[in-house]
Parts: sequence; C-alpha cells; structure tokens
Amino acid sequence: MKKTVLVLVVLLATKYVYAWGFFAHQKINYYAVFLLPPEMIAFYKPHIDFLSEHAVDPDKRRYAVAQEGTRHFIDIDRYGPYPYSALPRKWDEAVAKFSEDSLMAAGIVPWWIERMERRLVNAFKEKDGPKILKLSAEIGHYIADAHVPLHASSNHNGQLTGQQGIHGFWESRIPELLSASSWDFFIGKADFIEQPLPYIWNRVLESAAAADTVLTRERELTASFSPDQKFAFEKRNETLVKQYSSAFSSAYDMLLNGMIERRMRLSIYSVASFWFTAWVEAGQPKLAEMTGIVSSDEDGKAFEELNRSWRNGNIIGRKED
Repeated sequence: MKKTVLVLVVLLATKYVYAWGFFAHQKINYYAVFLLPPEMIAFYKPHIDFLSEHAVDPDKRRYAVAQEGTRHFIDIDRYGPYPYSALPRKWDEAVAKFSEDSLMAAGIVPWWIERMERRLVNAFKEKDGPKILKLSAEIGHYIADAHVPLHASSNHNGQLTGQQGIHGFWESRIPELLSASSWDFFIGKADFIEQPLPYIWNRVLESAAAADTVLTRERELTASFSPDQKFAFEKRNETLVKQYSSAFSSAYDMLLNGMIERRMRLSIYSVASFWFTAWVEAGQPKLAEMTGIVSSDEDGKAFEELNRSWRNGNIIGRKED
C-alpha cells in the first residue's frame, strides 16, 4: 500500500518537475544584465526581477498556445549529416525548399530568435519601456534554449535510446544542484553581434555537435550505477519526488567536463549581447527616462492568464520532459 501511494505521489508531481527548468532560464537573464554597458544597466537593473521572472513565460505559453512549442528547438539532424548544409540558413530559402509546415514540425528556434530580435529593435526605436522588458525577457529564453544540445536533436529526451528524462536532467537538475556552489557567471561584457542570424546558427550547430556526447556519457555512467544509486527521493515543495541522485548528477557533470556550465555561461553572454545589439541597431536611444516604467494593467492581466494556463493545463504539442 505504501509503495502504491508513493508511486502515485511521484506521478502527481511530474507536472511540477518540468517547472524546475525555470531555474536556469531565470539565472541566465539575471546575470546577463551585469554584462550590459552602463547606459543599459541604468534601465535594465531596476527591472532585473521582472526580467528573471518572465524569462520562463515562453515555457508557460506552451500550455496555452499550440504554435509555441516549435519556437524552442530545432531537430536539425532531420536534415542530413553535420553541418546540415542541406538546410538553408535563411527562412525564405528554407521555406522554399522544405515548406513552412515541414520546418514548423522540426522546430524553428534560430529563425524565431531572428524575428524576436527585430521586434526588440523596434521596441527600442519606439522607446516603449514595457515592450522592451517583455521582449528582452522572452528572447533570453529562446536564446538560452538554442544553447542546449538536446534542443538540437530529434532524440530530444532520450526517447529513442531508452534515456527518458535526460533533457530535464541536463538543463534543470544539474544547474539547480551545482551552479550556486561551483559555477562562475561573472564573465565580462556584452559585445555587438555583427550578424545575429549566423551567430545563433553557430550556437545551434555547437549544440547539435554536443548532443551525442550528452546521451553517450549518461548511458556510460548509468552502467556503473545501480538504480537505487542513480535515483533518490527528495522533498520538493512538501512533495516527495523521484530525482537523479546528487552523486549521479555530480559524476555526470564531471564526465561532461564542465559542458553544462560552459553552455550556461555562453547563454548569458549571448543574451546580453543580443540585448546590446538590438539597442545599438535602434540607434542607442536614451533609456534613462524609462527607468521607472513598469508593466501596464493590461500586461498584468495577460501574465495572470498565462500563469493560470500553466498551472491548470497540459503542454500543447511536444513534451520535452
């Protein structure tokens, strides 16, 4: 009887396991603020809590909007061998070759980041403070996703190799367990990105190249751990959940030779650099007068509805975790 109840508790907690991935996204946006030049920090720093909190809005939107999921990944291995030269890097050329429906099915994260960057440039030109903050928070999410190896693989959660759960393990469990005590996120300053689309494609290709290592190292390590060593039961928000053990997590991080920290650091740099690039492309408008701007009531209601969909709904489309 006790075993049945415990299994039920674990199953009921599954929805909230996905939410743990929010930790890394929030930290990436948070630390990105400190890489900005003084003129931008004067605007961004007072709103750092907003930028951190709303870094996860795109994931919450996956519970409400059917088109949202495809913006977070690209199964680039569907397009042949590395470096996937069969896939045009420009959206119009890719649509002409493969059709928009096919591209949407395989994921569109690099092109979506390009579109979001143009929106952010326009928000800066309009000197629309709330829109700048909202778009900055959300583009940070998509940029960070492009740095995750399994976001560039059709075996996105190890489902093809019997490694279900590895997605959340890599991008959620390990950052939450190790980043505060062992990792360094103060990494210099943002730079202007001359060509944003080729830049993000390079990050996607790096992710795709690392995907096999992510899967292979986990499989190798699993062979040396018994199930009761690989997993542990831990309390999370007063709920008992099954989780990768601290010992297994630390050993996996060592086998990857710091990959997760490096990709997280690069995510922080990339996010800050995209914010900086959009501001420069907009003509470097003065932001000081917008320092005190906060979200409107209308935006507040939209955020409340987004949270309601996330708490009460199911992911629409592909479930990564």
